[in-house]
Amino acid sequence: MAKLHVGTAIIKARSLLEAVGVPSSEAITTARAIVASDRWGIGSHGLMRLPFYLARLQAGGINPKAEMKKVTDLPSLVVFDGDDGLGHWQLQMAAEVASERAKINGIAAVGVGRSNHCGALGIYVWPMINRGLVGIAFSTGPAVMPPWGGNKALLSTSPIAAGIPTNPPTVIDLATSAVARGKIQAKSQAGAELEPGWAFTKDGAPTTDAKEALAGMLAPLGGAKGYAIAVLVESLTGMLIGPTLAKNIPDMFASDQDSIPQEISHFVIAIDAAKLTVDGDNSRTTEFTEEVKIAGGRLPGSNRVNPEELNNSDEITITDLVNDQLALWSTKLGI
Repeated sequence: MAKLHVGTAIIKARSLLEAVGVPSSEAITTARAIVASDRWGIGSHGLMRLPFYLARLQAGGINPKAEMKKVTDLPSLVVFDGDDGLGHWQLQMAAEVASERAKINGIAAVGVGRSNHCGALGIYVWPMINRGLVGIAFSTGPAVMPPWGGNKALLSTSPIAAGIPTNPPTVIDLATSAVARGKIQAKSQAGAELEPGWAFTKDGAPTTDAKEALAGMLAPLGGAKGYAIAVLVESLTGMLIGPTLAKNIPDMFASDQDSIPQEISHFVIAIDAAKLTVDGDNSRTTEFTEEVKIAGGRLPGSNRVNPEELNNSDEITITDLVNDQLALWSTKLGI
């Protein structure tokens, strides 16, 4: 395993992104989101993914010079065409726009279509949390999960994230598949077996082989209930925002599809928490937080560092394979 300081990792990621044509502002936002995933201990969505983004940027599957284009602009609803750009900076921008509109109107929603993978979805509820808002985010991706009782992949891992401005903040961030697909890729790179019940082969047989799982399908979280939530996520992203359903989204782990735009969609909702109450100022947020603590538990995600306040001197750990891949890309790009 290799250790990097957060500041060093951000500079490395930013430099690699800029070297393949991503403008400085978008590169730094993307680099911070990527490294924040590693800082959270979610290596499956961090620097491990960067070589795949770089390959797609070079091959044309991701547009390095993308610009967000407004399709709809209403007081509480904005929809952007992402122009096939990187999902990280685009979803960050969507969350910031939603926050600004929600501060004025009490609630706001922002959709982004024709985008790309955004890393850990929980990163993007923080612009809302940091402004005292409730934040909810949805995203789609390549189809890897069958409908309940079916044998054909039609749904993505269908992640959902939510942030509540408690103290410390509550951050809910989960895939509606039994496991995120990035974890399958990480297991495949490490040559490790999967937990039983995580995945199926392409023929629908249960498997603990990560390579078979990458070519096959993932199980839904909690059976039929996880499938139902995945349908909700697909409805609010690929189905309604579009322009592509999960079943037609290229796989970022398949190099022969690097030149094909993913056309992923994201959806963010921001709500002014202070305006939700029926009885004015109250202490229920503090009361609930304390009760969780007294009961011996902790709020979901309460141990996660605010991605907008990363400490450059903190350390992250990446696998030797990821470290070697980043070194190869640095050499290839002459940085």
